[in-house]
Amino acid sequence: MTQFFPSLCQTPLERFCFAVLLLLAYSFLGWCGEMVYCSIGQRRLCEKRGFLNGPICPIYGHGAIVVLLVLDGGCDSPVLTFFLGAVLTSLVEYVTSYAMEKLFHMRWWDYSRYRFHINGRVCLLNSTLFGLASVFLCHAANPPIADRLASLFLSSVGCPLALVLLAIYLADIALSVRSAIQIGDRLAKLQAIQDELVQKLEQLRYEQQQAAGAQRQRLEDAVSAARQSAEQRAAEAVQAVHSKLEPLADLGGEFSVRLEAARMEAQQKLHALYEKQDFFERRLIRSFPSLHSPIHGESLKKLREYLAGRRK
Repeated sequence: MTQFFPSLCQTPLERFCFAVLLLLAYSFLGWCGEMVYCSIGQRRLCEKRGFLNGPICPIYGHGAIVVLLVLDGGCDSPVLTFFLGAVLTSLVEYVTSYAMEKLFHMRWWDYSRYRFHINGRVCLLNSTLFGLASVFLCHAANPPIADRLASLFLSSVGCPLALVLLAIYLADIALSVRSAIQIGDRLAKLQAIQDELVQKLEQLRYEQQQAAGAQRQRLEDAVSAARQSAEQRAAEAVQAVHSKLEPLADLGGEFSVRLEAARMEAQQKLHALYEKQDFFERRLIRSFPSLHSPIHGESLKKLREYLAGRRK
């Protein structure tokens, strides 16, 4: 099979730039393939896919580079290419899923609903498709694509183009990582607001129970005093009972007001956090429909509901 680096790329810089162009080319083709695959599955044009803002999915590009490098352009046997390609690309996907979850504290995709999966990070269906894609890559697609990219170095266009695209690529990575970190921080703040509201509600319930208990005790004391009084003080004792009942009647209203105030304060804080989301954060959440957070799952669910309601 054809070796990874073409003969036209002799210097280390040219080889590096060739690898960059190949990475971006397959990242773009992988993004196109995922858009088509997801759109067919949903029977409509799906939301933009991928972690980055541009029309590329780096995991496909890195998977292709790993397969081409390790297999040195591909094995002589397509069957061997299939099995080794499936293993290599699945390993790339698993490591990427694990690293992104540890870095951002969120699971970006989950194959738990599929049969024959490993921790929901990779599944047999995708591994099979990756194996087939590896065969197509090594035995059909890569030779003409590599030759076309290598021809750019004849006219001294290859290196400048690769460096410019690399700068854009790295800037997109930085922006997307920033957005992912902001989503994690926002979910933590949303969870803190919800926890604060729960604590306030529990405190209000406790105070209400304590106040109601004290009022009941005072009422019982007044009733007991009324029963022990002489007839001539009956009227005063009845009046004393009524005086004890009045604050008890107002008790529910007081705590209802405080409860509503706590809820309104929490709603205002939540709304402010929702509204502070920028375009890139919203795009990132929509690009990963199965995104979930093991730590702040309920907050992410409410955030999705808010974004869905906002788009209607």
